[in-house]
Amino acid sequence: MIITIDGPAGAGKSSAAKALAQRLGFEYLDTGAMYRAVTLAALRAGIDRSDQDALARLLADLRLEMPSGRVLLNGEDITLLIRSAEVTAASGQIADSKVVRQRLAEMQRSIAVGRNVVCEGRDQGTVVFPDAACKFFLVADPVERARRRQREMAARGEAVDWQEVLRAQEARDRRDAGRDLAPMVPAADAILLDSTHLSLEQVVERLEQEVRRCWIGSPPSGTKPPPG
Repeated sequence: MIITIDGPAGAGKSSAAKALAQRLGFEYLDTGAMYRAVTLAALRAGIDRSDQDALARLLADLRLEMPSGRVLLNGEDITLLIRSAEVTAASGQIADSKVVRQRLAEMQRSIAVGRNVVCEGRDQGTVVFPDAACKFFLVADPVERARRRQREMAARGEAVDWQEVLRAQEARDRRDAGRDLAPMVPAADAILLDSTHLSLEQVVERLEQEVRRCWIGSPPSGTKPPPG
């Protein structure tokens, strides 16, 4: 059973997806971390991030693993490294790359084969898993999203003014929504949820209710209901 949670940065996708997966006994897949991992690899290799041929060669030799809660690049744990400001700033071009998006979508589908997975990103319900059993699109007020992002960065020791975060966020939202390939838009059958005034527990509770409703209404072939 595949559950997708899409939406913009700061809407609470990662926290909600992790908590929902844990509650259901599913696996969690952070697809954004995969793009960050490719970005880090490109930065290390000194690759022009607009050079599609160079990116294709990089991907051909890249081994990316996603064990629970971690990201491994060619065997190296880069879980913390991919959250740096440098990687964040450079990840836009990687996310816009056709060759990267196609390859990572293939990886994501491969990872999910035969598993119960909660995956989050920006095109999971529209492009990667269009037939997912249950799809969500999580949103929140832009100012609240920027403040959440600022708090996350502060927790990692990065002091950034929330207004600066807001400006970068707005630019990223425009780029993600306007992208020709796999733009960030809700799937036609996605359930929209505004997390602005909700606690994480409230968000996860609503997601779980909808997942159980999705399963009852259209159980995937050969799939047992989520525990509980």
